[in-house]
Amino acid sequence: MIVDSSDIVRKVGRRILSGADFLVSEASDADQALERAASDFPDVVIIDANIEGALDLITQMRRRAGDREFRIYYSLIENDMKKMMAARRAGATDFLMKPFDRRSLMAAFDWVDRAA
Repeated sequence: MIVDSSDIVRKVGRRILSGADFLVSEASDADQALERAASDFPDVVIIDANIEGALDLITQMRRRAGDREFRIYYSLIENDMKKMMAARRAGATDFLMKPFDRRSLMAAFDWVDRAA
């Protein structure tokens, strides 16, 4: 799931990941993300640091997931250690710098075993 207020960022992310055979959902804000996750919980969530309630969204998704394993990437436009540490405390798994391109986005998914 890509959670970003920018239609362009979501479209680019969807195109890159769909082209690599990932099923991608989108949300433009935290409320929409929680609503969509209620019916189809994602394995990976990319959350834009600039959406309202981003840190709370991370916390809520971790809480709703229970013991389920999934990753949350906190997406930032610059290396801001204060924001990164707050995101880590909220439950972010890792970080993704914006703007992302095919190479950087796919590198974030290197851990996925797609041989199945």
